Amino acid sequence: MPTLNEIHREISKKEAEKGTAFVRKRYIQKLFKYTSRPVILYASAFDVKGRDNLPFMIMRNDIQGFMSALSGIEGNEVDLILHSPGGQAEATEQIVNYLRQKFAHIRVIIPQNAMSAATMLACAADVIVMGKHSALGPIDPQINFGGISVPAQSILDEFALAQQSIAQGAPPIVWAGRVSQYPAGFLVQCSKVIELSKVLVREWLEGNMFRNEPTAKAKAAEIAEWLGDNSHFLTHGRSIGIQEAKARGLKIEALEDDQELQEGVLSVFHATIATFQRTECFKLFENHRGKGSYLLAQANTKP
Repeated sequence: MPTLNEIHREISKKEAEKGTAFVRKRYIQKLFKYTSRPVILYASAFDVKGRDNLPFMIMRNDIQGFMSALSGIEGNEVDLILHSPGGQAEATEQIVNYLRQKFAHIRVIIPQNAMSAATMLACAADVIVMGKHSALGPIDPQINFGGISVPAQSILDEFALAQQSIAQGAPPIVWAGRVSQYPAGFLVQCSKVIELSKVLVREWLEGNMFRNEPTAKAKAAEIAEWLGDNSHFLTHGRSIGIQEAKARGLKIEALEDDQELQEGVLSVFHATIATFQRTECFKLFENHRGKGSYLLAQANTKP
């Protein structure tokens, strides 16, 4: 399996003749030839490019990228290689609905990180493939408040603390300034987005990963509650490794159990990271036929 530096050297040799993307596309095609399953790569440069103004997250218009990558793909099975920090639950729902209408069996492969809403997306699969280094993450939603992302549960906890403090005799003025910053309906909305994340994951697990199992409903509810429990994870960025994910009941296959699959997946991933490092591309959607969609920080560059 080539390392990231070896991938860079390989790209450098081919770049002048065949372009930067040639190596990445060749590795995706090689993976398809091994698995005989269509391959879709959806990756974001969130851990490579440190620019806050770029939309690294899962967003509504990502559905168009998936449509481009799935155009002409036949069959009822697909492998989705997923590397993302997460994003909008509603956008994730739209993507899941689209994928599940097209494919009867979805295998989500996580070469490194699928956090937050990307974990939700993984939970819509029939099976998840993770390596020892891979990570899922909590699904507790974040709310944009005062220009920063804050866990919705933390806002509810703060309000509850204010109520408790006032009930115990603290002057209301101590909390008035803080609470007055909340827009109308803000606390209700916090509660609803927390519930939405859990409801979606519960429905997807029950209907896909655990379908036809007698305990599907209970298992799905338990996992969704655990993934959405901010009080358990404490921070939104906590990593959930393969052993914990399996212990909690998710259907996980170890990437290391199939050495050729591992080499194929990590070669694709390293080539993707090299693309992000060498070009202005910050998000890409691509299939094993070399077709897809690419978001660039500068429109006059190539991925």
